[in-house]
Amino acid sequence: QVQLVESGGGLVQPGGSLRLSCAVSGFTLDYYAMGWFRQAPGKERERVSCIAYNDRATTYGDSVKGRFTPSRDNAKNTVYLQMNSLKPEDTAVYFCARVSSRWCGPDPDYWGQGTQVTVSS
Repeated sequence: QVQLVESGGGLVQPGGSLRLSCAVSGFTLDYYAMGWFRQAPGKERERVSCIAYNDRATTYGDSVKGRFTPSRDNAKNTVYLQMNSLKPEDTAVYFCARVSSRWCGPDPDYWGQGTQVTVSS
């Protein structure tokens, strides 16, 4: 069955960096776009970034543009989210998701369980 498992979250100081990983199984990663989402306490889940099957990356929201970069390694069945210059407002549970297409845009059809990122001094 399809599985997505995030890792790499944790506590980091403002201005620091983290790289989240999402290990996938049960499908061929090459054929799908993969998205990253986050949900902060008391807020709705929001789309952060997406990487299409051909490595075309999209970042959503002015708050993360220029700081967050998705990538993928199909040979390792893993997608990544590099997060730099982290701010306290980036604190959230981060989810990876399989997009139901090779291209970013359609809604995801499978989700990981999430990994907590806390940005605090």
